Amino acid sequence: MKTLWKLNTYFKRYKKYLFLGLVFVTLSNFFSVYQSRFVGLITDLAAGTMQENPNRILQWIFEGASGPRVVIISALCIFVLALLKGFFMFYMRQTIIVMSRHIEYDQKNDIFAHYQKLSTSFYKKHSTGDLMTRISEDVSKVRNYTGPAIMYFANLLVMFVITLTIMLGIDVKLTLIVLSPLPVMAILIYYINRSILKRSGIVQARLSALSTFAQEAFSGIRVLKSFGITEAFSDKFAAETESYKKVNLQLVKMDALFFPVILLLIGLSTTLTIYVGGIEVQEGRISPGVIAEFIMYVNMLTWPTATLGWVTSIVQQAKASQMRIDEFLQTDPEITNPNPNEPFVPKGEIRFKNVDFTYEQTGITALKNIDFVLKPGQRLGITGRTGSGKTTLTQLLLRMFDVTGGQILIDGQPIDRINLDDYRRHIGYVPQEIQLFSDSIAHNIMFGTQDHATEQDIRKAAELAGVLHNIEAFPNKFDTLIGERGIKLSGGQKQRISIARALIKNPEILILDDCLSAVDAETEDIILANLDGMMKGRTSIFVSHRVSALRKADIVMVLDQGQIVQTGTPEELRVADGYYREIFNKQMGQANLV
Repeated sequence: MKTLWKLNTYFKRYKKYLFLGLVFVTLSNFFSVYQSRFVGLITDLAAGTMQENPNRILQWIFEGASGPRVVIISALCIFVLALLKGFFMFYMRQTIIVMSRHIEYDQKNDIFAHYQKLSTSFYKKHSTGDLMTRISEDVSKVRNYTGPAIMYFANLLVMFVITLTIMLGIDVKLTLIVLSPLPVMAILIYYINRSILKRSGIVQARLSALSTFAQEAFSGIRVLKSFGITEAFSDKFAAETESYKKVNLQLVKMDALFFPVILLLIGLSTTLTIYVGGIEVQEGRISPGVIAEFIMYVNMLTWPTATLGWVTSIVQQAKASQMRIDEFLQTDPEITNPNPNEPFVPKGEIRFKNVDFTYEQTGITALKNIDFVLKPGQRLGITGRTGSGKTTLTQLLLRMFDVTGGQILIDGQPIDRINLDDYRRHIGYVPQEIQLFSDSIAHNIMFGTQDHATEQDIRKAAELAGVLHNIEAFPNKFDTLIGERGIKLSGGQKQRISIARALIKNPEILILDDCLSAVDAETEDIILANLDGMMKGRTSIFVSHRVSALRKADIVMVLDQGQIVQTGTPEELRVADGYYREIFNKQMGQANLV
């Protein structure tokens, strides 16, 4: 229970629900148990052994009653008690189960909030399917503990206390004999629990792997179809599900031991009640009604006791799931905001001082001794071969990673000491890999503004990005739903909507990471002309393999194997020997051929 003890924070938050739930559990069980007293009275009446009852409440109810009148009163009392039991049972669920739903809601939000704080490197180490499983399946298993498990265990505990008190008050010897199988039950549960915990952890791990496989298959369905390997992937999925089924069946088999064992022990208790009670009736120590009463008590304990195995299984599964949740919750983000309360609006000066960067996961050095200064309002173009470090440089500028050597200064301040949230809010970034959301075009464009942009702002951003005429051609225009990752759009449309999303922020710094690769030369000219007017006096960085996208840059920097190998204006690099001139001649030659 040490792992689940951390959930006490949530229980304290909803202590009112928990307290009322326990009150309703007590009342429901009290009225349930008291029905047995009336059954015992009716049995004694039928057997002709009814005696004066020492219970004051029963004396008051049956005062002056005899014969059939006792039966009628007893039947009415049983009916009323059943109604009261049902009434409080309803509110028992309305408090404890509702509490568990509140806790589930809070826990999912807490996990999601923590996920967003974690650094980019964390997501390189863990699969999306695993993250999804922990926030959905694992949280659901924990909810089974905070709701049903607590409710049924409280119900069992209260039922035992009330029933045991009444039984001991009637006959101590018979009570001890009837309940003698319970210690055996406790020992069996202890040993089976350990096996359940181990199997629960394996099941959740296999479910994460299965979710990851399915998520990757659905995301890349077009690639699977184009390669004609859907059947092969179906076979792999079948193998994954078979593995999941096997470990799940092992858990189910262990769970299946509980009910037969518990019901066997309950049946043994009933047998002992009839046998030992019958002997005591013959010897005149108890009446036949006591046997009927005790049988009802044993039967009333049957379902709560039978749920003990199920509750134990839930607790063990919840423990395994909470351990998986805690694994990520205890992961500290590598990138943190050092000054969240100090506003920061960048003026646009960027300086890299001998920056080195090596990826922790692979050990690959992506950047070496990068040194340059970009003044406010300047336009920097970056080009180079694939894998030369262009995207890594933009990621460091966004502080998705921290440098492993050197320093990055923004307006003269180290990037790791400024208000990171404010800094990023004033940056317009268009990534190389476009990420749109399953929503309308309008909401995708206004994404970075937290839905505060006006319709005029959205139209203007779309016009600057050269995509307004495409949007106007759609039947629903800006209300068009684009599907998951913008699947309903062409590659060029997705790129331009992503550019519009960056421009609507009216950023102080604009970073375009090779985001014009899917547009034609005419559209590229329109977008660059619009950006030229909008970003005048603001800092902008263009990363591109196409030299035509860099022709308006003030400075062009050529990277090769993580190092700066050329720097100059587009005109200077066009005549100097090197990669820029080589790629310029190839691209211009191809353009002339076309």
